[in-house]
This record gives sequence, structure tokens and C-alpha cells, in this order.
Amino acid sequence: MARGGPNKGELTKDQRISEEYARMKDLFAAMAENELRFCDPLLQNAAFMKVTLEDLQQAINENGVTDQYQNGANQSGTKASADLQAYNSLAKVYNALMEKLSNRLPKMIKQSRLAALRDE
Repeated sequence: MARGGPNKGELTKDQRISEEYARMKDLFAAMAENELRFCDPLLQNAAFMKVTLEDLQQAINENGVTDQYQNGANQSGTKASADLQAYNSLAKVYNALMEKLSNRLPKMIKQSRLAALRDE
């Protein structure tokens, strides 16, 4: 956390999600109030997904992208890790959700808000 508080490793997952949700809500504050209320559950889901993607990235960095498997006595090999598969699936959904949310922003604000998201 850049504001002098504990770093991300010291926060619980729920705390990290809350911080990300607050950051996203601030970035999308330019929406009309009724639209922001409509999008609020989407922002909560996006915050959860972003934090989960960060956790999956860390697991992939620590454990690699492949797992060994053994099916019976004669069948073994490597396969994509479960973390990598989960990451790829979640990343697709997260990117689609963020695109839908960004399309709801007023055109003038969209570029600066998306740049802020990208730079975090």
C-alpha cells in the first residue's frame, strides 16, 4: 500500500478487496448516481477478481505453470497448472467486465480513468 500503511502482504484478502473496491469506486465516480448504484455489484466483483488474479500470479510465480501428473502405472506427464488455468479463465472474465464498466463512463473521463487503472 503506497499510503504509508501496511503493505499488501500484511493485509487480509478481504482488506485488499475492500481497498480495491474503494479505488475502483473512486475511478468510476463520474458515472451518474443511478448508474453507479447499478454498477456497484460489478465493481465489487471486479475488485474480488483483481485481488484473486494477484494471488494467482503469486502462486504461479512460486509454483510454475505446469504440474506433474500420474494416471496409473504407465501414464504420466506434465499439464498446465490449476492456478494457471484458473488465472486464464478469471482474466478473461475480468477483462470483459472492465470493458463493460469502462463503456459506461462518460467519454471525456474514460481515457484518464482507464490510464489510472492501467498504471496501478
